[in-house]
Amino acid sequence: MNDPLDAPRTPTPAAAPREQVSVRRAPKISAFLIVGGFLGFLGTLIATSLYPADPSLGFTTLLAYFSLYGISLGVLLGAILAIIVDRRSRRRARTVDAAREQVDPAPLEGEVED
Repeated sequence: MNDPLDAPRTPTPAAAPREQVSVRRAPKISAFLIVGGFLGFLGTLIATSLYPADPSLGFTTLLAYFSLYGISLGVLLGAILAIIVDRRSRRRARTVDAAREQVDPAPLEGEVED
């Protein structure tokens, strides 16, 4: 099997334009939202179980109703935290020089080479 990382590289011309690019570690915002929603649900579960449930409604109904608020609040707090972490990562961004390099893909098995 041919590994795409072992593809032959075309030589980069000596006059290849170099660019300044910004490199930073950005957080995954979706992870913050999911964890925030989960923590909001856990908080709702704990708060709902601290008080006796209304017999006409039941515990599950109350949990489902209050989860709407708890999960929404958890996702909101997760989004705010993600924005704060993202802004901090922008401050720590580094600027590096980079040159474009073109890599020709290796032919696949059974493929006719030009």
